[in-house]
Amino acid sequence: MTAQQDVTTRRQTRPHAATRPVRWAADTATAMGARVDLDYSAQSLWRVDRVIEEMRREGTPRGAVDDALRGFGAYAGEVIARHGGAEWWATGGEHWVRTPDGRLWDPIDEARRCYAGHGSLRLLCRDAMSGR
Repeated sequence: MTAQQDVTTRRQTRPHAATRPVRWAADTATAMGARVDLDYSAQSLWRVDRVIEEMRREGTPRGAVDDALRGFGAYAGEVIARHGGAEWWATGGEHWVRTPDGRLWDPIDEARRCYAGHGSLRLLCRDAMSGR
């Protein structure tokens, strides 16, 4: 393999840091099925915010929704990656997306903030993609 082919190959594959959050996002989109159309569009994050708000209003204990929140956060991060040119970064078990302007965003923590009533994945996406 030539050096040029190696560089091209590395550019075409997703970074290793994306493996887990991409899977979490896909699992969440599949699990929501017909209930909520998750098509990886920025508009779909309105629906995700509403689902998280419903879980909060129902009083579902935080421990019971941790996996769902992680999946919703990963889904939001994947929306930013796909439409905002961001890439996943990971260290110490934490995952963030880095936008082309160098800013780091934590969509998984933002999903947790949404559940607490202090965040919005839709607004996070808007802010993250505003620097393009």
